[in-house]
Amino acid sequence: MRQKSFSSERRRKTVLSVVLAVICIIYVLPVLTVVINSFKQNAFVKSETFAFPNGDSWNGLQNFVKGMTFGNYPFWKSVVFSVLITVASTTLILLFTSMAAWYIARVKSMFCKVIYFLCVFSMVVPFQMVMYTLSKTADKLHLNTPWTIPVVYLGFGAGLAIFMFVGFVKSIPLEIEESAAIDGCGPVRTYFRIVLPMLKPTLISVGILEIMWIWNDYLLPYLVLNINEYRTIPIHIQYLKGSYGTVDLGATMALILLSIIPVIIFYLTCQKHIIKGVAAGAVKG
Repeated sequence: MRQKSFSSERRRKTVLSVVLAVICIIYVLPVLTVVINSFKQNAFVKSETFAFPNGDSWNGLQNFVKGMTFGNYPFWKSVVFSVLITVASTTLILLFTSMAAWYIARVKSMFCKVIYFLCVFSMVVPFQMVMYTLSKTADKLHLNTPWTIPVVYLGFGAGLAIFMFVGFVKSIPLEIEESAAIDGCGPVRTYFRIVLPMLKPTLISVGILEIMWIWNDYLLPYLVLNINEYRTIPIHIQYLKGSYGTVDLGATMALILLSIIPVIIFYLTCQKHIIKGVAAGAVKG
């Protein structure tokens, strides 16, 4: 009986492993397609999309050079704007949402409950419902530059961040903050000296998720920024067009590969913190 149960359990694990392997292949296939086509000549990208580059189709690093030098808008400027927007937006989100979450979790009032539920509700509102109004509002408030668009990202990223931070703050014993208050710490000092260091797991996980979202975002910068002056990497890739709208797919694939390599490395390096932070922030409390 025990042997039969062991055999059944082993069979179940084998089937589960096969299913997960198939799912993994499905997710990896688009990335692999980008990699192999970034080294092909444009004609072969269209005719032999899923074939590995060979002697006839191999184009070396020419696609990368062409992609970075195409047109009159330098690629390095797009990289700078993407880094600036990503870093500034993530910093604002982490700082202000963690402060707001600490207040919401500690102050038991109807106002805090309403704010919390509004932030959670914002997570399910499709961006398409507000994008036209947002674009007009951003123009009126002069939030249409790389230095001001982080304020817009703060609004859209606050829902998930506050949801995770509130769950984690509720798990922190209130006695720690009361001890700090007895020692003479005010609210600001208590936050930066006591609360913020304890939020490290959730700070890391929220930061990783926000960085991946903002770095790859195309629609929001396209609607808000003046694309003739400011282009992020996704927008720069979209403008790799020649005469009559022709697109060099080899150069496009090369720039897509350059844009996803940093975020893949970043995610693989920090994925354990995502799991730890999500478990700590979304379950407790």
